[in-house]
Amino acid sequence: MSTVIVTSGLVKRYGRTRALDGLDLEVGVGQIHGFLGPNGAGKSTTIRILLGLARATGGAATVLGSDPWRDAVSLHRRIAYVPGDVSVWPNLSGGEAVDLLARLRGGGRDEAYRLERARLVEAFQFDPRTKGRAYSKGNRQKVALIAAFAVPAELYILDEPTSGLDPLMEVVFQRELARVRDAGATVLLSSHILSEVEQLCDRVSIIRAGKVVESGTLAELRHLTRTEVSFVADDVTVERLAGLPGAHDAGIHDGRAQLTVDSDRVAAVLPALAELGVQGLRIAPPSLEELFLRHYGDDLAGPAAEGAGA
Repeated sequence: MSTVIVTSGLVKRYGRTRALDGLDLEVGVGQIHGFLGPNGAGKSTTIRILLGLARATGGAATVLGSDPWRDAVSLHRRIAYVPGDVSVWPNLSGGEAVDLLARLRGGGRDEAYRLERARLVEAFQFDPRTKGRAYSKGNRQKVALIAAFAVPAELYILDEPTSGLDPLMEVVFQRELARVRDAGATVLLSSHILSEVEQLCDRVSIIRAGKVVESGTLAELRHLTRTEVSFVADDVTVERLAGLPGAHDAGIHDGRAQLTVDSDRVAAVLPALAELGVQGLRIAPPSLEELFLRHYGDDLAGPAAEGAGA
């Protein structure tokens, strides 16, 4: 099996609202696959279908080779899921909640689990003796993360998993995610923290209005955006900059020339820049955030964006 998640033409309607509109998604074995989009784009609806918590109106989905709606019970023993807003049992301690969640997935009963649980409790600086009703949002998040990582899974579906965590705990999370990927697990990571996705993910899919609009490795997606180039040169004009291959938005500000270049034309620009006698050359490849804003910039720029992202 080369793919763990496959959706084809996936459609989900809620009355007249079309939450998914022919979504195609593939997640390969052993990948950390980023799943990006603002609120209302269809990420949570997709995840609910993949977990067998909602039934698709149309199209098809398979998870680990099985139908997530028909085979939900058996699949749940092979999947670890962490939502972005975790609720815990108020009268159970954090440790009891972790153990209960582990047992629901068929683990939590052997020495290997107890050792792994202890390691994760220490790594996440978590107090397992406190009752759930006293936990902050970050500590509730730790309950789900420790339970997810303490029992091996084939697939981790993580929906805003670091919500409420402080920066130090985000580093711990990133380390654990790399560990399970290196052990052969597959991860679908939905996150608003673009730097986190950029650092961790092997591939990224961007969803808009219920459809995947871009999907690929970061290197592949960067070809769709422009690289920022800036330098100092004694004899350069805006007209000369604009004539460079693949150049856009040329300008000179405070003695520094600035332009953007189509990412697949950067190599062609460098010889021309060398002829200008440039100093202090800076080349900044496009970030995932810039790629993301390429699809949502218009929505986020005006008042209409509030309704679109709800």
